[in-house]
Amino acid sequence: MTDDTNPDGLTRRDYLQYGTAVAAAGLFSGCAGNAGQDTDPTAADTTTAPSTAETTARDSSYSVTMEPVGEVTFDSVPERWVAYGGGYADMGVALGKGDGMTGIGGAGRYYTYVYDELPGVSVDRETLEANDLGASGMAKELFYELDNDVHLMDPGMLRNWFDWSEADVEEITTNVGPFVGNLVFRREDAWHEYRYYTLYEAFEKVAQVFGEEERYRAFEELHDEFIAEVQRQLPPADDRPNVLLVYEGSDEPEQFSPYRLNDKGTSKKQFRDLGVSDALAGTGVDGLSTTDRGRIDYETMLEVDPDVIMLRAHERKSAAEFRDTVLAYMRDHPVASELTAVRNGRVYRGGYLYQGPIHNLFLTERGAKQLYPDVFGDVTSDEQLFDRQRVADIVTGELSR
Repeated sequence: MTDDTNPDGLTRRDYLQYGTAVAAAGLFSGCAGNAGQDTDPTAADTTTAPSTAETTARDSSYSVTMEPVGEVTFDSVPERWVAYGGGYADMGVALGKGDGMTGIGGAGRYYTYVYDELPGVSVDRETLEANDLGASGMAKELFYELDNDVHLMDPGMLRNWFDWSEADVEEITTNVGPFVGNLVFRREDAWHEYRYYTLYEAFEKVAQVFGEEERYRAFEELHDEFIAEVQRQLPPADDRPNVLLVYEGSDEPEQFSPYRLNDKGTSKKQFRDLGVSDALAGTGVDGLSTTDRGRIDYETMLEVDPDVIMLRAHERKSAAEFRDTVLAYMRDHPVASELTAVRNGRVYRGGYLYQGPIHNLFLTERGAKQLYPDVFGDVTSDEQLFDRQRVADIVTGELSR
């Protein structure tokens, strides 16, 4: 079963045309136990114990300002909410609000298995899979049915990917609930002419929405300490690999959609923090976007011959399963086998398109092992670079531990 079939988001028209087939194939359903490939290539500024911020009711309205919507006023803290992508969903969970999540824009692209390593943290995947907004083509009827207090998504995405009009956005805002969100996972779309946010800038805005600034600050502190410790151990810049980040969901890949690491979107955050360079720098090859759907093949890769290849769309495989399928195929391929990265076994899973603060901790840990195994251990090892219990404590409200 594949999870991520659209590189960056099918249009609303595409979903309506193919939605039944997609749903039947399980392409946008969450299959947490499935080892099949994920297929989704398409930004700066749970059940939990209550925190002080949660138990202290706000006795007056408050506002949160985030582009492109601007200032949004809340009479009370939202209880029911939905996110389009896994990044904003993960933010809500990190803030202890997982129980209020009523659905998701694409269940198959929201990787919740990482929560299995966090004691007391979970989400209701059955509910998310039953209320998959993406599988419905972002139909307004489902927005009415879910009746959320806030929608954590960028209305610009709705207009440009799903053919919503400004009137549609206003209708749902007025009759259901407001939108707060900014498409931050990449910065390559011409239609995104307003401010971008970094991962933690967007996370802070979501924390303001939910009145969970204390949890946000705890995450920020944990994150900063973790990144500083990892970066302290990195080899000198001249000894770091260059990386080619691409997308292709097949176990026998022949062509790939390229990404550019110089794009400052949140989906590449771990690579920036780990100090690697972009193998496509200076080549004239642009990254995947709404309007650029260019592909590259092994011959093009050979011209670059990267030290490391990161391949997205295989996130439901383990590291060993990926090696035994995709890497094994590339090693037997007459052209791919000539690539330095393939000869050295340095082809890895490339991480999630949509990542939130919890995801980012796991993906940075994984990336550190993939890129610097001599320092952090092999990616198949059980070595842990951050404290799972500390993360769980923040999510569940045990901030004093």
